[in-house]
Amino acid sequence: MHDKHGAGMKSVLVLGGAGFIGSHTCKALKQAGYLPIVVDNLVHGHIESVRWGPFEKGDISNPSDLDRVIEKYRPEFVMHFAAFAYVGESVQDPARYYQNNVCGSITLLDAMRRHGLDRIVFSSSCATYGDAGPLPILETHSQMPVNPYGFTRLVIERALADYGAAYGIRPVTFRYFNAAGADPDGELGKRHDPETHAIPLAIRAALGLGVFKVFGTDYPTPDGTAIRDYIHVSDLADAHVRALAYLDEGGKSIAVNLATGAGTSVKK
Repeated sequence: MHDKHGAGMKSVLVLGGAGFIGSHTCKALKQAGYLPIVVDNLVHGHIESVRWGPFEKGDISNPSDLDRVIEKYRPEFVMHFAAFAYVGESVQDPARYYQNNVCGSITLLDAMRRHGLDRIVFSSSCATYGDAGPLPILETHSQMPVNPYGFTRLVIERALADYGAAYGIRPVTFRYFNAAGADPDGELGKRHDPETHAIPLAIRAALGLGVFKVFGTDYPTPDGTAIRDYIHVSDLADAHVRALAYLDEGGKSIAVNLATGAGTSVKK
């Protein structure tokens, strides 16, 4: 380990650690005694959000970037947040999503093989389930994505299973529902330009900084607006830290939904 502040700490290679969920997880990792090594190309991430460990600018699709960082820090675990995650954009430009989300992830898995890394926490999505059937959605439900983004997540889940069977890689796969909130200490938050997420837009409207528009009022729900399962980003970060402990204790490959189990409508 080359970071003087990380002596005696288990290091974690965090791909996409400058993003919303990745940066919150890095803070939780440092508080739990791990050293997060962030690799991010800063396409959607923010360098000022990297505050709890070393930063290395690099791209998940570039094997030399991955080899350089792994050889420098010798991490024990990998966390993979590096993905494009806009459903509408994935429909308009699927090539961009398959290249980054699928090809980039395979490049990462092959780098792990080269360097003897076998434990990874992977950020998947509830989008792998497609149009939900009976609620609540369970991990055993069929996965039938309805957009390119969801398919890219499902392809990597399949690759992880195959790499696990053939090469011994052990993943914890987290299928996120709707991440929301911000660091309670005020050190991190969600930032998009333009902002497209409901909760930040609602807060801005309440502060007199804009108008909150509701798109769709004819859903088959009590108030006619869409219902989503919102989970706080700090809870997501805590789950990732727990996943490392699980893998460190010899836990087997597993896929887990991360959600509250309770829905909230847009109007509510």
